[in-house]
Amino acid sequence: MSSDDLVLVESDQKVTHFRINRPSKRNAISLELMEQLSNAFRNAETDPNTHVVVLSGEGDHFGAGYDLTVDWRNLYGSKNPYGVRRMLSECVEFEMNPWTFSKPVIAMIRGYCLAGSCELAMMCCISYASETAKFGEPEIRFSAVPPAVVMPWVIGLRHARELLYSGNIIDADDALRIGLVNRVFPDYELEAETMKYARTVAAIDTEAVQSMKSCINFTAENAGFKQSIQYGVDNGAIVEATETRSYRNFIKIAQKQGLTAAIRWRESQFAQ
Repeated sequence: MSSDDLVLVESDQKVTHFRINRPSKRNAISLELMEQLSNAFRNAETDPNTHVVVLSGEGDHFGAGYDLTVDWRNLYGSKNPYGVRRMLSECVEFEMNPWTFSKPVIAMIRGYCLAGSCELAMMCCISYASETAKFGEPEIRFSAVPPAVVMPWVIGLRHARELLYSGNIIDADDALRIGLVNRVFPDYELEAETMKYARTVAAIDTEAVQSMKSCINFTAENAGFKQSIQYGVDNGAIVEATETRSYRNFIKIAQKQGLTAAIRWRESQFAQ
């Protein structure tokens, strides 16, 4: 393990803990982080000593979403819908790692859990959060849509619409109320409680738990889960490739004054 590791991996008592390690960037998702976390899941898949994975962020936050210093819309040299669709498809493949992984994945969430990081957490089997946690998908405020529109499957249509139409951010109590997380704990208790549950599951024969996860996933997939995710990619590519008025202004401010100024400009329009 080196200082360049963007994912820290620790194993104990059949529980493997992945910690996203970009605390200075609020654990924002970069291309390198995507690659390292995907590799960590692949390695854990065949590790007989890994029965359960816990996914968290190093420092004060689970994750602030995709790193906005990366030109995601132009990642493949073209902002046309086909280039953007490829970009979104790769983001979805990354976000679905906890879903396609055959063993249980528990998200342990502190601080910000926003945008792509929120989608990553929703792909986990279970989410435990601290009282400091904040959840939301603010992409729509920046003329973007989530790569994986998973929220309706987790919290239902009405709650998902309320959050996804507005880009509002909610606290841990509201997240618990609408079913976005399973449990909420004081920050100092979060890791102990998460690991306690993880070790309970890890003590069960892994074949039985893998079978149970497969059955639960199949229920959602048989109801159209993967098809709806794919539709979100196809539809989202059109939106992402469209330079709306807000997007053009955002980019202009970011280029002249920096990303922080651009974010403040956009968020100021929603202050009440």
